[in-house]
Amino acid sequence: MLSQYCKIRFIWRNILFILPVSVVMSYTVASGQVIPIETKNSAMVLTVDKGHLLHVSYFGKKLEDKNDYIQFKQQLQQAGDPSGVSNAPYSTAGSRNLFEPAISVIHADGNTSLALQYVSSSIKKVSDDIVETSVQLKDPVYDFKVTLIYRAYQTENVVEQWAEILQNEQGDVRLNKFASANLYWYGRDFWLKQYHGDWAREMQPEVTKLSHGIKTLDTKLGTRADLFQPPIFMVSNGKAPEEDQGEVMLGSIEWSGNYRIDLELDNQNNLRVIAGMNNFADAYELAPGKLFKTPRFLYTLSQKGTGKASRDLQAWARKYRILDGQGSRLTLLNNWETTNFNFNEEKLKAILGDTKKLGVDLFLLDDGWFGNKYPRNDDHAGLGDWQANKKKLPNGIQAVVKQADQMGVKFGIWIEPEMVNPKSELYENHPDWVIKQPNRPEYYFRNQLVLDLSNPKVQDFVFGIVDSLFIKNPTLAYIKWDCNAVIYNAYSAHLKNQSELYVEYVRGLYKVLERIRAKYPKVPMMLCSGGGGRVDYAALKYFTEFWPSDNTDPLERIYLQWEYSYFYPAIASANHVTNWGSQPIKYKVDVAMMGKLGFDIPVSKLKPEELTFCKDAVKQYDQLSDVIWHGDQYRLVSPWNHDFASIMYVNTDKSKAVMFSYLVSNRYDAGSELPVKLKGLDAHKHYKIEEVNLYKGAKSKIKLNKENSYSGSFLMEVGFNPVVNAGRSSVVLVLTATD
Repeated sequence: MLSQYCKIRFIWRNILFILPVSVVMSYTVASGQVIPIETKNSAMVLTVDKGHLLHVSYFGKKLEDKNDYIQFKQQLQQAGDPSGVSNAPYSTAGSRNLFEPAISVIHADGNTSLALQYVSSSIKKVSDDIVETSVQLKDPVYDFKVTLIYRAYQTENVVEQWAEILQNEQGDVRLNKFASANLYWYGRDFWLKQYHGDWAREMQPEVTKLSHGIKTLDTKLGTRADLFQPPIFMVSNGKAPEEDQGEVMLGSIEWSGNYRIDLELDNQNNLRVIAGMNNFADAYELAPGKLFKTPRFLYTLSQKGTGKASRDLQAWARKYRILDGQGSRLTLLNNWETTNFNFNEEKLKAILGDTKKLGVDLFLLDDGWFGNKYPRNDDHAGLGDWQANKKKLPNGIQAVVKQADQMGVKFGIWIEPEMVNPKSELYENHPDWVIKQPNRPEYYFRNQLVLDLSNPKVQDFVFGIVDSLFIKNPTLAYIKWDCNAVIYNAYSAHLKNQSELYVEYVRGLYKVLERIRAKYPKVPMMLCSGGGGRVDYAALKYFTEFWPSDNTDPLERIYLQWEYSYFYPAIASANHVTNWGSQPIKYKVDVAMMGKLGFDIPVSKLKPEELTFCKDAVKQYDQLSDVIWHGDQYRLVSPWNHDFASIMYVNTDKSKAVMFSYLVSNRYDAGSELPVKLKGLDAHKHYKIEEVNLYKGAKSKIKLNKENSYSGSFLMEVGFNPVVNAGRSSVVLVLTATD
């Protein structure tokens, strides 16, 4: 006869195979109960003790036998935990916890303690690929509940988790901290790779061994997740992160405002990771019966290094998060580098001709097209007054759109709808719509202030900006949504509780974006913010792509795009060919082709051979884009410690691949001396290799065998030399399977 424990275990082992989509199984507490949250390759295991407390008892590689998770804890010989709750999956403040809490509250009666006990849990099979586990916790004294939700994407090895907080006390409860996730990772030596930067210097990596105490990654900008520090990081267990080996986790908070991630080594040398909204100036008054949902925290855990982790995360993003992530993208020409603010209808129509000549899909009109009383001739005025400037565009935007339609070119437009210049009619008419302290002098970021999106009237106004553009221009095909200001002197004339402004601003933004996508679900939109200052997976739900950096120097972009690629797929990275940098046009185009290609150059000033090359490259890109956008990405040679960089993309059936190589050193005789070992190919297939993106009449220098046929095994074990040197500073190779 089966014991009660064995019955529970038997049910769990079979549940994923018998539950139809959206069916929920619930069960209540039993001492020793095991709750695995599993993907194809990883597992986080929760267990319930005799006192109804919940613990993280395992975090690592998925084990075949669920009973082995219990045996793992038996093998630990670590120092004691006097609190008994250090490995809680949602640690509380004010009771037994001795470390950083995930949640801190002040109850309606003024009590500052919180204890959460296990009540029940349930499993919902959302689809064949998604399993959602909900764990309900409750304070035994107060009517205060927290539900922890874990959404596990089986094939992609990604887990999203968040908390839903509900209270029914006799009055409001003050939430002082409200994290989304509280991981507990057993180990000894942990290494953190984080990023820092500023305008034009985004995604600068730092790798450090975590020491005892708390390492905090956070931002307090208000309007965006990052400028100085992005909300993405990786942690490796046992040694510094490596591309193809070792246990590593990639993590990120899905929130477009202030975030906070705490990494704390405890007295047992285990790692606690607590992530969520930043509780800096963000206390939240939770009324009885009102549900508070935290943003999602996502992670992927790999035992095969950062390469496998990033490919899993990229696949998840394309399938489940980025708008139209499995679709296609438009190649555009922007006017900014050509005209800056100085354009008129005649100039724009000429650039429309250049767009057609170049062979790209779309013309994007950038900043400077609006404002009349305060014309937008520089960044000091006009922001907020979204009427076409009559001097520049006497016939309105409609005339340029009509011209684009007649030429067979799509039309897109730049907006920055969340911000306002003090020198604008909007500011004069609605000073109460602006975030600013009533008793402080105004302080500007890029000559701007931020509109109060916590206010429904402001939300209506911002939605109306976009809606009006589409109503007047039904063929409008693209929006570049910029955000260049941060919140200074935080104060809302609309909100009663000022500590809720940072939260409600972002929620207001999402409400606007939800409305836009409900009415215009498929129109491509770029997420832009003075460079890569806003990209996160909550915002990318509404956008097809993001702008990594205003720094478009191709040499700098190699490093930027390399680091972004750990967390975001190529289809989402908008890479433009511009006047930045002294490299030849081929180098610039080759670098931009690593993601979503675009141009922002004066086409009329290109030399004939340069224009021919760009036109041919656009055609070549159209043939390769599917592999780049939807293929698996492999980083081959790092620019950080070599004279050149190599990266490749391989399609799903391994029949086609694209390899990019770039010289990053100007030292004498620098280049690719040895063959580069390729990755991701089929060892049993044979491939022919062709160099593309050559100037007309130029001959390739790669060394091919007589048959131009190489086994996947040879290419991965021995390699192939792209012949990168000072005379061939960028090389693009296409591999095509012949059998």
